Amino acid sequence: MLRIFLPLFCCMAVTLTAAEPGWWAGAADMDITPDYPVRLSGYGSRTTEFEKISQRIHANALVMQWADEAPACIVTVDNCGVPAALRADVLKRLAAAGKPIADERFSLHSSHTHCAPMLKGVLPYLFGKDLTTDEQKNVDRYTEDLTKWIVEAVTKAWDKKEPARLDWSVGKAYFGLNRRLQGPNGLQNAPNFNGPVDRAVPVLRVKSADGSKLIATHASYACHCTTLSINEIHGDWAGIAHQELELRFPGSVALIAIGCGADQNPYPRREMRFVLDHGVALAKEVVRLINEPMKPVRGPLACATKEVVLPYDTLPTPEEWKARSTDKNKYTAYHAQKHLAVLERGEKIPPALPYMLQTWHYGDDLLTINLPGEVVVDYGLRFKKEYDPARTWVNSYTNDVPCYIPSQRVWEEGGYEAGGAMIYYARPTRFASGIENIIASGVQSIVKPGFKAK
Repeated sequence: MLRIFLPLFCCMAVTLTAAEPGWWAGAADMDITPDYPVRLSGYGSRTTEFEKISQRIHANALVMQWADEAPACIVTVDNCGVPAALRADVLKRLAAAGKPIADERFSLHSSHTHCAPMLKGVLPYLFGKDLTTDEQKNVDRYTEDLTKWIVEAVTKAWDKKEPARLDWSVGKAYFGLNRRLQGPNGLQNAPNFNGPVDRAVPVLRVKSADGSKLIATHASYACHCTTLSINEIHGDWAGIAHQELELRFPGSVALIAIGCGADQNPYPRREMRFVLDHGVALAKEVVRLINEPMKPVRGPLACATKEVVLPYDTLPTPEEWKARSTDKNKYTAYHAQKHLAVLERGEKIPPALPYMLQTWHYGDDLLTINLPGEVVVDYGLRFKKEYDPARTWVNSYTNDVPCYIPSQRVWEEGGYEAGGAMIYYARPTRFASGIENIIASGVQSIVKPGFKAK
């Protein structure tokens, strides 16, 4: 295992804060690295199953319970995108095992590393052609294995619950930059130093009730997990941060999630030394925060979900699908062929995407907003203006990764995040104008009035 020791870290303070008793918490770390060949997701240019394992990948679970309330669970997974169907299967299996967790009290976060195995139902058109029979068999096998591993991680965390206390704080990291640069020939995927960016690193610290033991740390950052593009298994910067924190605090569990970073990239990138720099930078900031006074987080924990419907723009006609099916671009042609086959079977192409919003209210101390998909930075910045920025934490890539979720600004500017990526996610076309307000209205309906910005 690669070891990078963080310099100049003081011992974690054990001074008690004013956090009142009432929490129970347990955490577990599960190795989810396959020991068999499988295609990796995230980049369509790869043509073979992974070549080697450069870093082992993990699923991490944190089960929390306030007093006699029902348990709630946070899971982070080193993967490009865990689909809603797998999440639903996990909840079903947990219930059958006697550890039921309500849908609204379960948040599953994908790290979006592009160096993890492909899963059934996520980016199915990524390669512009069908997988071979053996390749699909291995993707299906890993999907089943990951489901079992997540259930096992949650079960272990559940069984380890002990009296605990929660605190949180927010720091900053600087390796993420906006990647939508307007050039003479249109938008480029390049550093845009004047583009919107979110530097925040929110951190939740979970300690034993007496403050003597660190049970878990949970952090997120709004940036793509795409420093690397190798055909090797690796957790990218999120995986390095996870590794560093668990090396620094043996016995604790580190959960790393992603904020609204769909149009943010890590810079510099594409070299192993850079992924080490970024992951260590994030880990250092987490350590700095948990060694300083943090704000207590009290219960009760009120969780809610709301499904909204995001309409697509005008769907192509059968004639348009036929014309595209012979396009010189193999991705465009494959996308059209698949949709044409749907129509030829007499089925309808969905006109909209169901989209589940989730909020968690930790008493009056903290609000977390969880959004599915690759959500651009405008959403995180907007919600931290509409709701108290001192108490609001926004995540994306949560509970499902169905496609990119553009803001109105990004939709009007166009480009990859606005619609180009829909081909790889098997969506028929880009969204219609106005989905940002649909999402914002839905979130508003499940956020308690006390968290509105002053």
